[in-house]
Amino acid sequence: MTAQQRLARLARMVPAGNPNAARTPFVLLVVLLLGSGLLALLLLNASLNKGSFKLSKLERETEELTDQQQALQQQVDGYSAPEALEKRARELGLVPGGNPVFLTPDGTVRGNPGTSQVMP
Repeated sequence: MTAQQRLARLARMVPAGNPNAARTPFVLLVVLLLGSGLLALLLLNASLNKGSFKLSKLERETEELTDQQQALQQQVDGYSAPEALEKRARELGLVPGGNPVFLTPDGTVRGNPGTSQVMP
């Protein structure tokens, strides 16, 4: 075989046409996939940042509400102290009770109802 015959035979094996034309759809597909991937990452990052800001805002609110709850609990504790309860009861006109008197099921009275003390 001569060199020209070999070249002709090889030329028949290689497809005819522009070799860049076959690569164009592949290159476009790769560019499209990379572009859509980058866009998806950008949207995901923006969403995570939004969630992070919301989380920090909720943490601040939680801290403020915890402080408020603790202040209210201190007020309740102050109002339920025995001295505070006694003072408030006197302001309302209440007096301390005396010795208790009990009524038994058979109708008898246990205790002395006349010994209740009224404090000024």
